[in-house]
Amino acid sequence: MSGEIHMILNQLERERGIAVEDLIEAVEAAMLSAYRKHYGTAENVRVQFDRDTGTPRVFSRREVVLEITDTETEVSLDEALQLNPSYKVGDIVEHEISAKGFGRIATQTAKQVIMQKLREKERQMVYDKFAEREGDVVTGQVVRVERGVVIVELGGVEGYLIPQEQVRGERYQERDRLKAYVLEVRKTPKGPQILLSRTHPGLLKRLFELEVPEIRDGVVEIRGIAREAGARSKVAVKANLPEVDALGACVGTRGSTVQAIVQELRGERIDIIEWDEDPGVFVANALNPAKATGVEVIPEERVARVSVPEHQLSLAIGRDGQNARLAAKLTGLKVDIKAEGSAHA
Repeated sequence: MSGEIHMILNQLERERGIAVEDLIEAVEAAMLSAYRKHYGTAENVRVQFDRDTGTPRVFSRREVVLEITDTETEVSLDEALQLNPSYKVGDIVEHEISAKGFGRIATQTAKQVIMQKLREKERQMVYDKFAEREGDVVTGQVVRVERGVVIVELGGVEGYLIPQEQVRGERYQERDRLKAYVLEVRKTPKGPQILLSRTHPGLLKRLFELEVPEIRDGVVEIRGIAREAGARSKVAVKANLPEVDALGACVGTRGSTVQAIVQELRGERIDIIEWDEDPGVFVANALNPAKATGVEVIPEERVARVSVPEHQLSLAIGRDGQNARLAAKLTGLKVDIKAEGSAHA
């Protein structure tokens, strides 16, 4: 049995990259606790795990004193000097003691500690892997839905899509493959808890980064996103080179690039807007597909007063005010839209 522990330790070091010295330290501490519990002793002892043989060795430890008050934990200076003339008061005298019947207990204890440490190591590795991916997109498969929480398999670990992070109207079925935004990775007693989101604007941003080479290369830059998940989003982009068409790069040939993202988001409508440093031009762009005929920006009030042709008023405002609302969120301004020729309040 001792040889088995020896083999397990070496295998863990070789295959899992676990520092065996750390394991041995934990094993020795657990064996010491098991020894004291088994023998019911208050004697000061130390358990040493012999890595070469895989067997435990038990040593009594007694402090050198001038006058003994506890024979189990102390030894007189005269007796210590007979063992070694270099001993002095305060030193610790050790000698190996027989511990019959302890080998089986020690082996069982070592196995338990090793398995516990292995689980802890695996949990830490999973945590480290996904903690680095906070703010990134992962692909997984739906394995089940429990009380409204969608459980997603992410390659040996589960992610959780809670109701607040689900898109209204989306239905998640077992074996569905989907992409999700890593919102947060938490440490819990049961291991890492990976919280996912399908509603976060970061999901849309990362999808564009994955689909558009010009964004990955920094040639095109995403300057802002306004999203109402599952319904409609506006993405403001800017080309960092004059010869690059930012909108064309994001739309793709015959709309193929943006359609791939729309498909992943299950039909969410996406307006790609050209960012402009002029707030008035930016507001006009943000109201796409409506065409503004005039924009007056009042910086101190953070308001943009927009005029549109009367026949485009409803288009500019959008269903339930959605187009105007998203334009306001994207530009950071309150957008006040009126038909051309109407007076603004």
